[in-house]
Amino acid sequence: MYLASPYPTNPYSRQLIHAAKKLSSVVRCLNFSEPVTHVYNPLDYAWEPYEIYLTHFGNSQKKIIFLGMNPGPFGMVQCGIPFGEIGAVKDWMGIFAPVHKPAIENPKHPVQGFDCARSEVSGRRFWGLLRERFGVPEAFFADHFVVNYCPLAFFNHGKNLTPDKLSVAETLPLYAACDAHLRKIVAVLKPEWIIGVGAFAEERAKMALSGGPFSVRIGRILHPSPASPAANRDWTGKAIQQLLSLGI
Repeated sequence: MYLASPYPTNPYSRQLIHAAKKLSSVVRCLNFSEPVTHVYNPLDYAWEPYEIYLTHFGNSQKKIIFLGMNPGPFGMVQCGIPFGEIGAVKDWMGIFAPVHKPAIENPKHPVQGFDCARSEVSGRRFWGLLRERFGVPEAFFADHFVVNYCPLAFFNHGKNLTPDKLSVAETLPLYAACDAHLRKIVAVLKPEWIIGVGAFAEERAKMALSGGPFSVRIGRILHPSPASPAANRDWTGKAIQQLLSLGI
């Protein structure tokens, strides 16, 4: 059975949905130059599954928020869910909803929605660990949540570009919007920990939350990307040890 998305009466979900819509509207107006050829905003064309995700799993305060970098080409780009390995989203979380097309589609990275047959390796590793540890999604999301720092995916034709590869002039307004969104999430969910999935996410969390009224602690685990040689050698074991070393 797949989850439906009625009008969210839960105050936590309602605030997260409002914050995500605001973030989407701000970043939609930003412009990016070469080497960026295409920009995808899953909070726009894949909003329906993301709204279900926020409605059903963002409905309470959390102890730990896992913070990713930005959408992967075969994950959130396709289904709207952070680290969105299709099998994990559809079969484990029970999320399945229409996904539309971006305004300008990259022919080298078409959006196929839940019909995408490619595996998002980072998502398979990340959600696979949590599925093994918690069994059912309700057990994980009772005290945890997962969100990406940046909602946009960037491409140089066939190449995926991460936000840290953009020019400083372009990242200033982008990071300002993403920082504000992260602060809103922390204010709503009141986590004890932000765990950056990778060094970029950890650093952005520190920048966004420094000097504010937040008592949240910030840590990091290794990013599960197959582009990382370290992640290709027992990423699960390393991530568990990093969490244990933080006392989590």
